[in-house]
Amino acid sequence: MGLFQKQPINLKQNLPYSISINTGTVLIVGLGNPGKEYDLTRHNLGFMAVDSFATKNEFPEWSEEKKFKGLVTSKNVGPVKVFLFKPTTFMNDSGQAVQALASFFRIDERRIVAVHDELAIPFGQIRNRVGGQAAGHNGIKSLIQHIGPNFGRIRIGIKNSLSAKKDTSDFVLSKFSKTEQQLLPELIGEVDAIMTEYIYGSELPLDTRKIIL
Repeated sequence: MGLFQKQPINLKQNLPYSISINTGTVLIVGLGNPGKEYDLTRHNLGFMAVDSFATKNEFPEWSEEKKFKGLVTSKNVGPVKVFLFKPTTFMNDSGQAVQALASFFRIDERRIVAVHDELAIPFGQIRNRVGGQAAGHNGIKSLIQHIGPNFGRIRIGIKNSLSAKKDTSDFVLSKFSKTEQQLLPELIGEVDAIMTEYIYGSELPLDTRKIIL
């Protein structure tokens, strides 16, 4: 089994904001596609991560909220009201759902974190950032269009030796390999840790974490 190491990101890069929570409300959005046929696909890694966090932290059962076009659960974690959200609009329209929920509860974009797969990052790595472009990710592109760019991103790498050989859509909508599936619990466990650090700390930890095989 691998272990994780933290690799600090150069903080001189152009990050427009750090995410301060103190007390108040935060929204953590897992990105993915609804439907059983998408379970365990690479593009649903965001769904898998927030599902894990909800279970480990004993959140209430997910509730389908049609006015928000998604599944919602919430509870207080320490001094913070935490909303977990899984849009059911399909990936490309995720921003519509996030905007609806954030507007209703008056959650600023800088208190929103999106958890998602990232094709530009190798499998086994997690990189966190605040702001920036979509980097070809249609879910992030939709969020930027609807709420602005200044939200946090927990970017979970899915790139492997096959990703350059396959059509992008086919690759991200395919299931993880058997080897990758064995490492997913550890990978998702580290995402759980990052979300916990974000909620209890003062900002999203801006670092890279990597499995040591």
